[in-house]
Amino acid sequence: MPRQVYTEDHEAYREVVRAFLGKEVLPHYERWEREGVVSREAWLAAGRQGLLGVAIPEEYGGGGNPDFRYSAVQIEEFARAGASGFFVSLHNDIVGPYLLSLGTEEQKRRWLPGFCSGETITAIAMTEPGAGSDLQGITTTAEDRGDHWLLNGAKTFISNGVLADLVIVVARTTPEGGAKGLSLLVVERGAKGFERGRKLEKIGQKAQDTAELFFDDVVVPKENLLGEVNGAFVHLMTHLAQERMAIAVAAITVAEHLLEITTDYVKQREAFGRPLSRLQHVRFEIAEMATECAVTRSFLDRCITEHAGGTLDATAASMAKWWATELQKRVTDRCLQLHGGYGYMAEYPVARAFVDGRIQTIYGGTTEIMKEIIGRSILN
Repeated sequence: MPRQVYTEDHEAYREVVRAFLGKEVLPHYERWEREGVVSREAWLAAGRQGLLGVAIPEEYGGGGNPDFRYSAVQIEEFARAGASGFFVSLHNDIVGPYLLSLGTEEQKRRWLPGFCSGETITAIAMTEPGAGSDLQGITTTAEDRGDHWLLNGAKTFISNGVLADLVIVVARTTPEGGAKGLSLLVVERGAKGFERGRKLEKIGQKAQDTAELFFDDVVVPKENLLGEVNGAFVHLMTHLAQERMAIAVAAITVAEHLLEITTDYVKQREAFGRPLSRLQHVRFEIAEMATECAVTRSFLDRCITEHAGGTLDATAASMAKWWATELQKRVTDRCLQLHGGYGYMAEYPVARAFVDGRIQTIYGGTTEIMKEIIGRSILN
């Protein structure tokens, strides 16, 4: 069924994103995979092309268009290109909203122009060696020293961790406050005591620089507090819906793209003297995946529309994230199986998609956490 979520302007933007990927990303992607990091020049190129800070007001150097559908178009095209290691979506759709909605006028004028130009690459640091989805387990502390905060602790699995020039750190500012005793502090590159650990080796998304971060008596100026003191829990809950939507949009796009690739493959590949597509089992597999993708796409497009209009709630976002990422996992596995031995070869897109996509059901809140959120909203 034809999609109705986008206008001509959105589709024109899609062509801009595709052209950028073809010129600035795909020719270099294999090298970035080997090096384990995307080049800074690519970030600057994205800034010049207007792909960073699309939702940021023009007065701060952004595109001035808060319509989430533009973000969704960008996410879809990066996913379709298999460029998940270039984590522009983290910068635009996760960190950007925090800076824009919580930042003071002084903070926005200080940070957002570089954010939009690609000169300032961003990250958010929540996860710790002993604390993932459970915010109450965070042990990184920020002690109020009058004219500054003194930050101590460690974070892990931080996307954009190597390149990041600006990191939003979730830290405990009230020891007895539980999840509600946390605050958001912005730590900038070069701060004394702020160190990056090893670049973590992952099974997929190898071009994406994931790192450990360490804070040893880091002096954070009071003016780098983002939002309210002890307000991080509310701030995080407010913005997690967009993060989960970004992941879900990528998930359904990858599933659809792999289905297209696999459909073409089984038409061409022969076994026992005839194309694989002539086998009933293969036709049933394709039929099942096509139907699952179509149903999921319908729900996701509705969620995109709702989120663009500001009416998507946390429960629906959790449903989208859970369902779409688990579908991506199932479809990727089945498509690889239909490719046979070739599916296991790294040169085939389905092989990279298999390892790149496995994280989708984990980061941004695991499938289990999504189900817990949905269940509580229905039963409480």
